[in-house]
Amino acid sequence: MSEKKESIISRISNLVKKVIHFLQVGIWRTGDGITKFQQLLYNIVKSFILAIRRYNEDQLQNKASALTYNTLLSIVPMLAVLFAIARGFGFQNIVQSQLFSFLPGQREVLLQSFVFVDSYLEQAKSGVFVGVGLGLLFWTVMNLLGNIENTFNDIWRVKKSRTLFRKFTDYFSLFLVLPFLMICSAGITIFISTTLADALQIFSPILSIIVKIIPYLIIIITLTGVYMFIPNTHVKFKSAFGAAFFAGTVFQLFQLLYISGQIWVSKYNAIYGSFAALPLLLLWMQLSWVICLFGVELTAAGQNIENFDFEKDTRNISRRCKDFLTLMIASMIIKRFEKGETPYSQHEISIKYQIPITLTSDILYLLAKTGIVIETNSSEFEPGYVPAMDINKITVALLFERIEQNGSENFNINRVLLERYWPKYVEMNNEIAKEKYMMLVKDL
Repeated sequence: MSEKKESIISRISNLVKKVIHFLQVGIWRTGDGITKFQQLLYNIVKSFILAIRRYNEDQLQNKASALTYNTLLSIVPMLAVLFAIARGFGFQNIVQSQLFSFLPGQREVLLQSFVFVDSYLEQAKSGVFVGVGLGLLFWTVMNLLGNIENTFNDIWRVKKSRTLFRKFTDYFSLFLVLPFLMICSAGITIFISTTLADALQIFSPILSIIVKIIPYLIIIITLTGVYMFIPNTHVKFKSAFGAAFFAGTVFQLFQLLYISGQIWVSKYNAIYGSFAALPLLLLWMQLSWVICLFGVELTAAGQNIENFDFEKDTRNISRRCKDFLTLMIASMIIKRFEKGETPYSQHEISIKYQIPITLTSDILYLLAKTGIVIETNSSEFEPGYVPAMDINKITVALLFERIEQNGSENFNINRVLLERYWPKYVEMNNEIAKEKYMMLVKDL
């Protein structure tokens, strides 16, 4: 019996080791001899592995905490902007009821916030407060959305955020769309629960289920839009929708647990009274942002899954290898420009030459910062890259000279011991460059 138990335990142990080895190594080295379904399944698993791995690398807990603080400061201004727009179209009551249905666990907080919003908007109607108050109102909302965009860009490894003009137009458009989404949701719910329910009484149980899942569908649609349009890069619908489906499902489960959990926190309420709503709100916001940001990680991982096979190796990349890839990417961009073809985008370079997306982004940012290439709006979705100067002047020596001189060299070094060596080092570098690197990059 003991031998049988040992054999079962050893089999289970071997199986676990094989699964772990497959998830760590095997799944990243799958060849072409698999079916499309297997490839899809492997990509989903790899996306989750990458998102979990990058959860700590990107410090999502800290990012969620920062966004929780910003959101807490911006609740009233955000709702004020939303209700100001809704009042202009006569939709204030519908928006209010939809907020209650979307966030059932925050009814008390929302009621208190509505009181502050009414007071805020009343004060903004008259006196000197009009200009200052409205300016502060929009600045607070813009600041929150700007911080959200910066956080999303960090996860996507995007170095450049929107311009101030684009921030204003894009964010204001978002606030114009939100009330209409809520109205559509309310209209669909009323239409199904009244008109269709009366017409199709046989299907009333099914219709009641549909009515219950409408808020869930709206959350998925909203998250899909957020994942697609907030980052300053092209995000595919397929990747955003898949991540939004997962994040929306987890958020709904969290909502159910939060609402049911409020029953057993009655003792907590008895101790802290009305003040108990604040720590509970902070907990809800923190976990909500963690779920949302994990969805962003999942979107980025899913869209760039082909480019993450060697991501671990890029963290320990040698200078020689990085210089080689920098030279090759610059050469690709210059040659395509010389041929008069459509400029390469970041994702095109990464996918075509199987260079990890993180490394590609870093190299393109360096080339743009040193004035070798420049972004151009060649595509509707993502900027392309073209040479920033005459390609007949871009030599290998010039490229590496600008890279080496990138950054500050103004340090308080020991002038007696070290400064006399600096001109010799510069002269030596220049001599090496003249001898070996005078070839044009386009001729490589």
